[in-house]
Amino acid sequence: MYAERVLSGMRPTGSLHLGHYHGVLKNWIELQHEYPCLFFVADWHALTTQYDNPQGIEKASMDMVIDWLAAGVDPNQATLFVQSRVPEHAELHLLMSMMTPLSWLERVPTYKDQQEKLADKDLTTYGFLGYPLLMSADILIYRADKVPVGEDQIPHVEFTRELARRFNHMYGREPGFEDKAREAVKKLGSKKARLYEEMRTRFQQNGDRDAIEQAKAVLDEVQHLSMADRERLFGYLEGTGKMILVEPGYLLTEASKMPGLDGQKMSKSYNNTITMRESEESVTKKVRSMPTDPARVRRTDPGEPAKCPVWQLHQVYSNDACKEWVQQGCRTAGIGCIECKQPVIDAILREQAPMRERAQVYLDDPTLVKNIIADGCEKAREYARETMRDVREAMGLEYH
Repeated sequence: MYAERVLSGMRPTGSLHLGHYHGVLKNWIELQHEYPCLFFVADWHALTTQYDNPQGIEKASMDMVIDWLAAGVDPNQATLFVQSRVPEHAELHLLMSMMTPLSWLERVPTYKDQQEKLADKDLTTYGFLGYPLLMSADILIYRADKVPVGEDQIPHVEFTRELARRFNHMYGREPGFEDKAREAVKKLGSKKARLYEEMRTRFQQNGDRDAIEQAKAVLDEVQHLSMADRERLFGYLEGTGKMILVEPGYLLTEASKMPGLDGQKMSKSYNNTITMRESEESVTKKVRSMPTDPARVRRTDPGEPAKCPVWQLHQVYSNDACKEWVQQGCRTAGIGCIECKQPVIDAILREQAPMRERAQVYLDDPTLVKNIIADGCEKAREYARETMRDVREAMGLEYH
C-alpha cells in the first residue's frame, strides 16, 4: 500500500527532441534503476487542448513511446502504458469531481497561464478546467508517493495532496473507526504504543510534521499488523479516517539546460529543435546553418563565444579542452565558425547513434511496441483496480 512508486507522464506530441531527452528522459532512465516506475502516455490530457483535432494522437503516442525506448527506458524495469487504456483514471476523476470545490480548480496557476498562451483556442471547456483534477487522479490511482516535476509543477502536486486529504477526511470514516484504531494501538505492544501516542499528540497539538514521519517509522517496524490496522493507525495518527488515497511527494527535477538552434530554450513552438532520431544529414545541416556572433562578419573578425548560440551547445556537449579551444580560437579569429560547429555536430551524432539503433528494432517490428504497451496497461490496471475497490467501498458504492 505504501510501497515506493514513481509516476510520470508525457502528452503525446509526436517525435521528441533533445530537450526532452536532457530534461526528462535521462532522469527517467536513472529513476527506473532506483524505484518501481510507471511512465504513461497522457493521451486524455492531449484532448484538453486538442479536442477539436484528435486524429494524430494515436500515431504521436506510438512515436513518443519509440523515443522513450530509444533513449533507454527499459520495459523490463518500468511499466509503460497509455492513460486512456486504463479507464479507472476516468472513474476516479469523476468521483473526485463530485467533491472538488470549483474555486480550487480556478486557482491552479497554470489555468490562467495556458488560457493566455493559447488565446486562439476556445478553452472554456470543463475538460480544460478539470485537467488538474485528472492529473491528480493519475497520481492517486497508483498511490504513487514520488512524482518527478519541475519547479513550475509543484502546485499540481500540492493540489493533489490537498485533494487526497479532503477525500480521506470525508470518506475515510468506517463505522466504529476510533474503537478499531484504539484496538490496533494495543497490538503495537506497550513500548511502541506509548511512542505512537506521543507522536500522535505532538502532531495533532503542535502540527509537528516530523512526528508523523517518526510514527510511520515505528509502524514500519511492526511486522504482524494487518493491512487494515496499519491503514487505521495511519489515519488515526493524522486525525482523519482510514488513509484511502496516499498523499504524494515530489522529486524536484532540474529544468532542461538544452538550448535550441537559436539560443532560446529548445521547443517545438520556437521551431528550433533537433529530434532524438533526426538523420545525420539533417543534424549536420541544421547546426552548420546556426546563427553565430553577429560581430564575426568575415572569417578574420574576432568574436565573443558568450554572444553565440553555438557556444551554448558546447556547454552541453564539449569537454574543458574543447571549450578552451573554442574560446581561444573565437576571440583571436584563429578558428572559423564552421570549424567551431564541427565538435558539436560530432557529439550530437555520437549521442544519437545508440538511440537510432535501439529505435530501429521497433520500427522494423511495430508489434513489439504494441506488446510492451499492452503488458504495461494490464499491470497498471491491476494497481488501479485495487485503489478503485477501496475508493468505491469508502464512498458506499461497492454493491454486493
